Amino acid sequence: MKTRPSTPRSVAGSLVLSVLAALSPNASADQGGVAFWWSGQFASLAAVPAAPGWSLATVPYFYSGSANKSTTFQKGDTLVGGVNSTVPMLMVQPGYAAEGKILGGQPYVGLAGGLAYNRTSVDLALSTPGLGGTRTDSVTGGSDLYPFASLAWAKGNDNWMAYVTGDIPVGSYQSSRLSNTGIGHGAIDVGGGYTYLNGKTGLEFSGVAGVTYNMVNPATNYKNGVDSHLDWAVSQFLDDNWEVGVAGYVFYQLTGDSGSGDQVGAFKSRVASVGPEVGYAFKFNGQPAYINVRAYWEFWAQNRPEGFALFATLSIPLGRAAK
Repeated sequence: MKTRPSTPRSVAGSLVLSVLAALSPNASADQGGVAFWWSGQFASLAAVPAAPGWSLATVPYFYSGSANKSTTFQKGDTLVGGVNSTVPMLMVQPGYAAEGKILGGQPYVGLAGGLAYNRTSVDLALSTPGLGGTRTDSVTGGSDLYPFASLAWAKGNDNWMAYVTGDIPVGSYQSSRLSNTGIGHGAIDVGGGYTYLNGKTGLEFSGVAGVTYNMVNPATNYKNGVDSHLDWAVSQFLDDNWEVGVAGYVFYQLTGDSGSGDQVGAFKSRVASVGPEVGYAFKFNGQPAYINVRAYWEFWAQNRPEGFALFATLSIPLGRAAK
């Protein structure tokens, strides 16, 4: 096969560091089963340093999942069972990678946010003053804001990345609703990743792992536990442009939920997924750009809905960094 050019490498940071957002109105345990971490946001080329300059990432996303009535979730002020959630959304993240290095690594900073629709229905809703039956509500609104910063290093076929991100809870949230587009509390997440990228054979594999510390939700006095997560991908470049592979994620809650508003006890959740991905590298205004489409089917779920997710991530350069 052809030796793979540097085009995907030069846009990778703009792609996979992009939309390191944590809008997760789909996930469950943590309160209502909603976690900060947006599983599947990292895939191929995750740790490859970003090309210097401004970039813009756009991510259409769709999730559909359900959980049976055997598990009781706390959705804000309400205890529910038989949860079904559908979430289409559009996230964008402008970002900047400086020309200079810090500790020998490529720095990148970005801020993500977007617009989402969340429709949630439950078979059973139990709240003051008594027992209720089927209930459905929906909301369209803005997400929380997600600042992100990273350092990435490259040497030969090996690439490493360290990051920190968090949640600024400004999205649409009401504790009385089943559906929200914000999570109602702050969070901080730290982690790192590795990418093996062979320019001669086109073989690539990536993994990014991290840990989330959640703040107390002031509207409910509910505190999510500490979460861990792993996003991974294995891919093969078929030529100078096309890439195909398999991606997945594992989410595992390390400690149970707590707080004076916790009505369900030390709730802990987990889920895993796997699915196909396709990438395509191209030119935009004479500079490298990249699009990646992937799908995830979930399994191994506990204390959260199980379903499927679809991502389409487009990353384009907006200009080179000033020297």
